[in-house]
Amino acid sequence: MKLLVVCMMVISPIWPLGKNPLIGDPYIIVNKSTNEMAFIADGQVVKVYEVATGSLATLTPEGEYNIVVKAINPYYRKKDIAGGSKENPLGTRWIGFDAEQTDGRIYGIHGTNDSSTIGGYITGGCVRMYNEDVEELFTKVPLGTKVFITKASTDFNSIAIEKGVISE
Repeated sequence: MKLLVVCMMVISPIWPLGKNPLIGDPYIIVNKSTNEMAFIADGQVVKVYEVATGSLATLTPEGEYNIVVKAINPYYRKKDIAGGSKENPLGTRWIGFDAEQTDGRIYGIHGTNDSSTIGGYITGGCVRMYNEDVEELFTKVPLGTKVFITKASTDFNSIAIEKGVISE
């Protein structure tokens, strides 16, 4: 049994182990004040996406979290809507993070079935993206990637330097 536990700790499916993030690691910053999200990798801001966030200031919880779940054509349990359905408000991808001690199935970055909502303050707490954007991001972020949500007036480069994912 001890050997199994040791093996699981060494060969963990959750990446990365140890101190993280490091410069070069993938990292996501969501700025609620601008409804933009930056994807950082290889020590630079690779792309900035337009997103939608919480309809109330208290929604879309601020802080640093870990991506713990990823799903293609996610099931929408709140209204029992099958994954892949045109009525599914989660769109084509789900990237769940562990905000407020949840398991990655409550808060997440996801697509949409209504692209007119992107850029607005409309969600119940998630970060909503255009389907093509979340599909692109989905391929670039492994489990364990950090997500930092803020409403700072600081630019993405400054936040990334502060978080240690870009060097000065």
